[in-house]
Amino acid sequence: MAEVAVHVGDVSKTFRLPKERQTTLKGSLVNFAKRAKGYEEQQVLRDISFDIYKGEFFGIVGRNGSGKSTLLKLLAGIYSPDKGGIQINGRLTPFIELGVGFNPELTGRENVFLNGALLGFNRKEMRAMYDDIVDFAGIERFMDQKLKNYSSGMQVRLAFSIAIRAESDILLIDEVLAVGDMLFQQKCFETFKEIKKRGKTVVFVSHDLGAVEAFCDRALLINNGDMEHIGPTREIIKRYSNLLADAEVIEAEKESKKTGKKKEVVHSGTGDTITVEDAEVVDMHGKPLRHIEEGEPFTVRVHFDAKRDVFHPVVGIGLMDEDNISVVGPNTQESDFVTGTLKGRGYIDVTFKNNVLAPGGYTVRAAIFDRSGAVPYDFAENLLKIKVTGKKRHGKVFLEPTWKVVNKS
Repeated sequence: MAEVAVHVGDVSKTFRLPKERQTTLKGSLVNFAKRAKGYEEQQVLRDISFDIYKGEFFGIVGRNGSGKSTLLKLLAGIYSPDKGGIQINGRLTPFIELGVGFNPELTGRENVFLNGALLGFNRKEMRAMYDDIVDFAGIERFMDQKLKNYSSGMQVRLAFSIAIRAESDILLIDEVLAVGDMLFQQKCFETFKEIKKRGKTVVFVSHDLGAVEAFCDRALLINNGDMEHIGPTREIIKRYSNLLADAEVIEAEKESKKTGKKKEVVHSGTGDTITVEDAEVVDMHGKPLRHIEEGEPFTVRVHFDAKRDVFHPVVGIGLMDEDNISVVGPNTQESDFVTGTLKGRGYIDVTFKNNVLAPGGYTVRAAIFDRSGAVPYDFAENLLKIKVTGKKRHGKVFLEPTWKVVNKS
């Protein structure tokens, strides 16, 4: 069994948020008489339990406000849990409140030695590390300026460059990559690789799913304070992407109900014979989908309303990308599919068993023509927005190729 570096057992955390600050004795007495609370309780984490093993690079992902940073501060000892316990086996350095202990009236150079002393280094050790720290932060020409003149990004970069020298067994890293340019981020990546080689234990919180996948052995998904899932990093990223896609659809539905605005479907064509009423995406069992996973088969279901019997019409659909450029646009004529007679209300299923769509957002349009394919009865655009989730790729479709390398001497 691997040795446990961090144990989190049944941890919960609640914060009290003041409703209205009472500035008078009368107001306080009135609230007391009414037995009214001057605050509301917000439970940020509920019954979180997991282990992180020594030498593991462990990721924590989740939406903003899900409780990630609170969990990291609990691990760092900044907060105390209301329930449950946390056990840390080894020396821990948090990269959370970077720059704590910096003095804005001192220069960058003076703050390097001050912050190093707080980490337990003596002046001789700091002199030996100074050039590497400044080079890593990339702010050499600013080192003799007062820290109060630094941007927030420069301060965090300098603090990270110092803190990364700490000889700790466990590192807690929270969104450090967000403060730097591409060069600084690349330096961070190289540092992470070195840390991983040295067998350090790292807890990494980031919205950069590429970095999480590249470095983390396992990951934890938190959603609204609950532990959604823990497991191999790729599986967690997939679950997180799906959760984000679902949340986006739910928010859009809420906004639509709130404003009363319906989707702006644009119809053209004769409109007197048959109309496209709606569209939805369903799985192979007919269950509606909020999102489609990359490579997953799916069906676009187009609902119609025929004013009279329509014989052998041509039906087509289109999937448009976020720039309204057509990605695919099949129709029954090209597929040699005979639609037969469409009567009254019904629907047409268009099934894609070989889903090559790359992750991203798409819009569905559909059309019904006469049997010649020349006369449009109804051409409906912006019927439906769909989201494909999965690993970020180049291009709008993904076709798995085979690769071959030939070295010629």
